[in-house]
Order: sequence, then C-alpha cells, then structure tokens
Amino acid sequence: MEYDYDDQNIFAKILRGEIPNKTVYENDHALAFHDIQPQAPVHVLIIPKGPYVSLDHFARDASPDEQAGFMQAVAEVCRLTNVDDGFRAISNTRTHGVQDVPHYHMHIIGGRQLGRMLQD
Repeated sequence: MEYDYDDQNIFAKILRGEIPNKTVYENDHALAFHDIQPQAPVHVLIIPKGPYVSLDHFARDASPDEQAGFMQAVAEVCRLTNVDDGFRAISNTRTHGVQDVPHYHMHIIGGRQLGRMLQD
C-alpha cells in the first residue's frame, strides 16, 4: 500500500506550531495533547512527529527510535493522567476504521468505567 501524507492536516499544523494545543507530554519523537472533544475525563491524543498516515504506515516505515519514542510517550501519558484503573488505547485507521485525521494518532481514554468497545 502507498501512503500519501497530507502536510496540511490539523496534526501537522499542530506540530508546526500553527495551531495551539494543550500539551500533556512531548519528547523527540511524539507529542501528546488533550483532545478538544473529550469522550471521557481522560482523553489524550499521541501523535508521532514524523509524517505517518496510519498505524500500519508507522509500524512499517518509522525507525526503531521513532517507534520507541512513541511508546515511551504512551507510557508517560498513562503515568501523568493516572489511568491506573484502566484505559482504552485506540488507533482508528482509514475509512472503515473511521479515521478523521490522516496523521497516525493514538487515543488514550480513561478516567471512568468505559462501555464495551463494539456492539453488534
């Protein structure tokens, strides 16, 4: 699969400082910030700083350092937001996965009891 990255997406603009965000955590390879439409008391988005469209694109093409830095950001966000009772990590991908922004991102959602993820 070919991945065409749109550098005008909202997360690319956030990374360039063109759009403000409420930063939770940042390292050399990732930025984490509060979702502007939170679905739970804790709802943080974590994005890689590289131009990756989706989880599979990131897994295929990101360097080991980028992947490790991203996962370190996930761990630090979980620590900082105190989701010790549990959380959900979601990465929506493409049309059927209902991905709204074509820049890979992971949602960390928690802070309350969550319902079942999928209902038939």
